[in-house]
Amino acid sequence: MSKKQAREELESDPLLETFSKAQSFYDQNKSAVIGGIIALILIIGGGIGYYYYSTSQEESAQQLLSDATTYYINGNYQQALTGSDEDFAVGFEQIIDNYPRTDAANLARYYAAVSAFNLGNLQEAISYIEGYELPDGILGVGPISFHAMLMTEEGNYSEAAKLYIKAAEWDENSSTTPFNYLKAAQTYNSAGEKEQAKEYAQLVVDEYSNSPQASEAQRLLGTLATAN
Repeated sequence: MSKKQAREELESDPLLETFSKAQSFYDQNKSAVIGGIIALILIIGGGIGYYYYSTSQEESAQQLLSDATTYYINGNYQQALTGSDEDFAVGFEQIIDNYPRTDAANLARYYAAVSAFNLGNLQEAISYIEGYELPDGILGVGPISFHAMLMTEEGNYSEAAKLYIKAAEWDENSSTTPFNYLKAAQTYNSAGEKEQAKEYAQLVVDEYSNSPQASEAQRLLGTLATAN
């Protein structure tokens, strides 16, 4: 191969062409390129900084949650919710307000809902449970069922029944599913929605005949048939 041919092939090499174009672009837009690189470094640095900040926030919130939960377990719902000046302890409210994006604050919302309900503050309990982010699987069933119970207490039976169905289907199993389907049927019956009540009572009888709820569902079907 002659030197002329070798030079021509090098000049037409796509990698060299790409590098040449990139070099030309850099020369013409040097300030913008450097600015973009600096911005990228700042974004990456900010992400790392936020990670360490959020980790620190989570650790602090978890420690405070542990203290508040002690009151909760002992049935001291007011102290669990608002804290105790005497013990220099914070409650679920402060954790939610000061560490809102942490897992600890999310769990505090559920505990706060239960605490508020036990203190007779129904609307406050509903507000907290509506802000609670449900976990996947079986751990999400109880909070949904509790939310349904709150709506029943409020007299919103149709919404309560829908939540019981959601609880039944959140993690389908032979224990919580028939329980919540039966609750849905009973709540629909309280709402005067007889067809829906019949549908979910029949579902328990047909698909969960060995469950403790099957006999109760059968009795409800009998009551509904007599009412018709």
